[in-house]
Amino acid sequence: MFGLSLGVSSIGSTLPRAVYALLSGLNAATVGIIALAAVELSNKAIADKTTRTLVFLSGAAGMLYNALWYFPVLIFSCGVAAVVYDYRWLHRPIKAVIAIARRTPKSSPRIEEGQSPARSGVELQDGERLQSTREPQKASSNRNQNRSRERENNTTTQGQEAADNARSELEPRIIPQAYQLGFSWKSGIAIIGGFFASFTAVLVIRGVLPDPPILYRLFSNLYLAGTIIFGGGPVVIPLLREYIVAEGWVSPRDFLIGLAIAQAFPGPNFNFAVFLGSLTAANSGISSIAGALVSFVGIYFPGLILVHGTMGVWGSLRSRPWVKSGVRGINAGAVGLIYTAVYRIWLVGYLDEGFQSGRSLGDDPWWVVVTATAFVGGRYYGISAPITIVTGAVLGLVRYGVVVGSGQ
Repeated sequence: MFGLSLGVSSIGSTLPRAVYALLSGLNAATVGIIALAAVELSNKAIADKTTRTLVFLSGAAGMLYNALWYFPVLIFSCGVAAVVYDYRWLHRPIKAVIAIARRTPKSSPRIEEGQSPARSGVELQDGERLQSTREPQKASSNRNQNRSRERENNTTTQGQEAADNARSELEPRIIPQAYQLGFSWKSGIAIIGGFFASFTAVLVIRGVLPDPPILYRLFSNLYLAGTIIFGGGPVVIPLLREYIVAEGWVSPRDFLIGLAIAQAFPGPNFNFAVFLGSLTAANSGISSIAGALVSFVGIYFPGLILVHGTMGVWGSLRSRPWVKSGVRGINAGAVGLIYTAVYRIWLVGYLDEGFQSGRSLGDDPWWVVVTATAFVGGRYYGISAPITIVTGAVLGLVRYGVVVGSGQ
């Protein structure tokens, strides 16, 4: 990634149209690969209607708005929503409101004098018209109230049973001695507390300083991204675009070039941050190596520290149902953001001389076909990501040859 950034930083302001066609093919194939990742992760994260709803809502919310604080709030909110739903904290108040609404007496239909029983829709006997109408209604109302109370009791019982089952189904995990970290829960809490103290200090210093250095701002943005990302993989893409490109440090074109090529490389998508950090430093007249190192430490340090701290307390935390509920919701929210990544890269994946910042792949049916080919090839034919990326590049060049051959 660092070597790639050195090459990209030497690219001029414009490129030959054949190169733009190749890059557009890479981007279209990348969108198909990320869409495939979203679908596959959804199959793992979605276990019920609750997580399905959270995936949809986080993906939709991520498409509607952008801000540095927005994505972490979305992910955290999904975790809270899962806990609230699983513990049914809102079920009883909502059911109480519905029950009150049902108990509200409704005005009985008036029967005008001289109106025939057939018109009123009720068979009336002499002297028993109102009584024969009210008694069944009263009995029906009592039955509805009893059923409502029974449903409330059943819901509470089911919620308690679900929590008890979650506790009873939890089996002790046996970790081989060679893989045990040996941290106590006190050490784990100390590590986690120390990290969040450093995290708070980094963000506060950035907010207090009137004009912090570019490297410090780069570090703080990636420190934040590395802290709030759950699920890894394509989840990091919309965050890096927001925290790097939206700041004006790297051009959309260079971001898309690096992203397309990074999909063909082995290793985690977090390595993409090294590419972006190096370009940020080079564009600011600073050493590229410094930008690469700052980015590498910023995005990897939170995960490496938190996993060690968490291992110290996980033995006791994992037995608590609310922890499992929270993690389930957080993972669902993170998967939803992958669909956000698909949408945002789709909007800027088509590159050419007149629009180097990118425009929608949907403006040309060819790129739609390339995206669909990448998705179908990986989903149903098991084609690996590197081969898919190369195929996208070839299809981009094919389009260029067709356009040039037709004189367009």
